[in-house]
Amino acid sequence: MKVLVPVKRVVDYNVKVRVKSDNTGVDIANVKMSMNPFDEIAVEEAVRLKEKGVATEVIAVSCGVTACQETLRTAMAIGADRAILVETTEELQPLAVAKLLKALMDKEQPGLVILGKQAIDDDCNQTGQMLAALADLPQATFASKVEVVDGKARVTREVDGGLETLSMSLPAIVTTDLRLNEPRYVTLPNIMKAKKKQLDVFKPDDLGVDVTPRIKTLKVTEPPKRSAGIKVADVAALVDKLKNVAKVI
Repeated sequence: MKVLVPVKRVVDYNVKVRVKSDNTGVDIANVKMSMNPFDEIAVEEAVRLKEKGVATEVIAVSCGVTACQETLRTAMAIGADRAILVETTEELQPLAVAKLLKALMDKEQPGLVILGKQAIDDDCNQTGQMLAALADLPQATFASKVEVVDGKARVTREVDGGLETLSMSLPAIVTTDLRLNEPRYVTLPNIMKAKKKQLDVFKPDDLGVDVTPRIKTLKVTEPPKRSAGIKVADVAALVDKLKNVAKVI
């Protein structure tokens, strides 16, 4: 069984992002980039399935600029067998990425697709669900445990009331939550081995997918700075402030 793992190149989670002076987006010039943490968890889970003998091949996929090859090399250093880059300089929105992944699924025929529940740059939480809809496959989101037994995927997910366990026929789409696993530390020998692994590059046109953006960002601004707190003399003053200043009661 092949496992397809989409990974995204994002601004590193330790970096404090800055908004561009013209408010058109986030400034990523000379900023450290890394693999989206939720996707890193997805790669780890796919590699563990291979180590258990459930999966035969783990394929990492990324869509974006040429520099995404670094992210794919990291995925292969964790344990992915090969990688595919869909190279484009267009701004990729969730629907476009889902269409590209659907085209790659038709090409590779994986038994399972595991991806992060969301990316930490846009927080859309849409790609996995859109891919499941386009491919007409069962899906399990926010997975905290994944097992593959007798040709079925058994996924435990966290919901408001506790835990929900789903049983799905394969192929299927799974999106990962933080508590699914803890990704392994990438060692230097594995980084060196990753440089020799196969990495194929396609263009969206090769897959017959139009990635033209359908949503336009009008303006990006920083959140307002938090104002300093004040002390009040008594309960009456507190109620007055909550009612007339904060307007929460």
